[in-house]
Amino acid sequence: MSADNSQAKNLYKVPAVEQAIRVMLCLADSGSNSKSLTDICQEVGIYRSKAFSILNTLNEHGFVKKNPNRKGYVLGPGLLTLAGKLLETLSLPRLAEPVLQDLAKKAGATVALGIISDDKTYVIAEYLGAPGIGVSSPIGYVTPITYGAHGKVIAAFLPEDQLEEMLKNKDLYFYGRPEKFNKKRLREELAGCRQNGFALELGDIQQGMNAVAAPILDQNSYPIGYITIVGFFTEEEALELGPLAVDAVKIISEEAGHMMLWQKANKRRNFTLTGDY
Repeated sequence: MSADNSQAKNLYKVPAVEQAIRVMLCLADSGSNSKSLTDICQEVGIYRSKAFSILNTLNEHGFVKKNPNRKGYVLGPGLLTLAGKLLETLSLPRLAEPVLQDLAKKAGATVALGIISDDKTYVIAEYLGAPGIGVSSPIGYVTPITYGAHGKVIAAFLPEDQLEEMLKNKDLYFYGRPEKFNKKRLREELAGCRQNGFALELGDIQQGMNAVAAPILDQNSYPIGYITIVGFFTEEEALELGPLAVDAVKIISEEAGHMMLWQKANKRRNFTLTGDY
């Protein structure tokens, strides 16, 4: 690039916007771990007063938030608004559509694709394998992060310290109502989930209706989303559907260019990814 072109490019940059972007990228690199104001200033290379102003502005729009302990910053759920618009063009649901439609057809049940934000989960795609049976997870459907089968797969792959912090909460929805929570039972199920790569919910939330879930993990093997299969199938059928859900997640990860993510998870956690159970 010539000197003239370089100068022209820099002429049309807005320093404050560039710094705000760098702050958000800095927080994105830390994943779910918060970063202090001092750390952000050092990594981004800006003064404390400037970083504080940027963070406060981003916080007002929900793009950044302070951790409950007030000791650091993380990315905020406001980014979901932008992510939702991005999905309309890049479209993870469209990318996953053939795989999830095939899974719904094989299962004869409803298949949903969900993402995680803060302490909630959001359905971003739904496919009906058995229309008219009354099981639906419409797009935009929100549940607590600990809800049912997908709550279990999220919990199973959290770092141990974050899992312990989650389990201190009084309102846990793994088995529907919080008063039904059983910590010993959950521990056993989470261990099975880590081994097999999927979790089950067998009638605890609605009698006769069962669910299977498999996790979508990021490059650090941290849960960022999930696939669920929901229907009026038996427990035996649910056990057969589990590996199919895991295979679907693997295919979607491959299509999205994240096969290394799954290889890393497979090596670390000994997942069953081949469909054998």
